Amino acid sequence: QVQLVESGGGLVQSGGSLRLSCAASGGFISIYVMGWYRQAPGKQRELVATIGGTTNYADSVKGRFTISRDEAKNTVYLQMNSLKPEDTAVFYCNTYPQLYSWGQGTQVTVSS
Repeated sequence: QVQLVESGGGLVQSGGSLRLSCAASGGFISIYVMGWYRQAPGKQRELVATIGGTTNYADSVKGRFTISRDEAKNTVYLQMNSLKPEDTAVFYCNTYPQLYSWGQGTQVTVSS
């Protein structure tokens, strides 16, 4: 059973940047397509970005977010630049499609 622990969230002003990390244990991320998801208050969880042989992004974050992974550290990252208040959400990582239980997520709050 793969366990996923997200970190790196926080409070940032509009236009700021954050780098999220997702540390995996119990399995190797290199064999999966990994994804970052987010859930804003009152909304369904949505897929933000994936990384496998290629990277893919939701239209709402394209050009601002970058997903990457370090297989030696078994960690997936999400670099978020030019943050907007509408990016406020709890961010989670998981495989794509989701195979494992959700972690606790990391809260990202963008103030205007």
